[in-house]
Amino acid sequence: MEFFTLGVYNSAEEEYFGKIISANIDVFCDIRQRRGVRGAKYAFVNSKRLQDRLAKLNVEYLHEIQLAPTSEIRDLQKEADLQQKELKRDRSKLGSVFTLAFKDRILNEFNFEAFIHNLEKINAKRIILFCVEEKPEACHRGIVTNKLEKLGYKITHL
Repeated sequence: MEFFTLGVYNSAEEEYFGKIISANIDVFCDIRQRRGVRGAKYAFVNSKRLQDRLAKLNVEYLHEIQLAPTSEIRDLQKEADLQQKELKRDRSKLGSVFTLAFKDRILNEFNFEAFIHNLEKINAKRIILFCVEEKPEACHRGIVTNKLEKLGYKITHL
């Protein structure tokens, strides 16, 4: 089993799905709390459209909301972004307050053993963890994949 990460910011639709196809992804794991993006530019990753496109590509879609930051935790990062005068889509790394809260309230509570078992049950081989930020260092998926790496899994950031 191998894990990949993918963000959407600064991607065009065909380029985005091309990365999924090129990496031979068989399971797409959405780790967003809210599965929509405002505006037309990234509408292709809004839940319904995304799931329809993945189905055409024979890629299984999972929503793992237990790996999503809560609204309260996201608000901590919004405050840090305001202080840094940085837009979410331009952020290059997460703030320490967000990181600590996410690890404490989400990551430490998440059952990775059950998660891996469920992926094994569906014979998952190549799994993408998805959220919107372009860089994994600017997104909670980077924290999640750091944990998976410590558990011995190979991680590739697309």
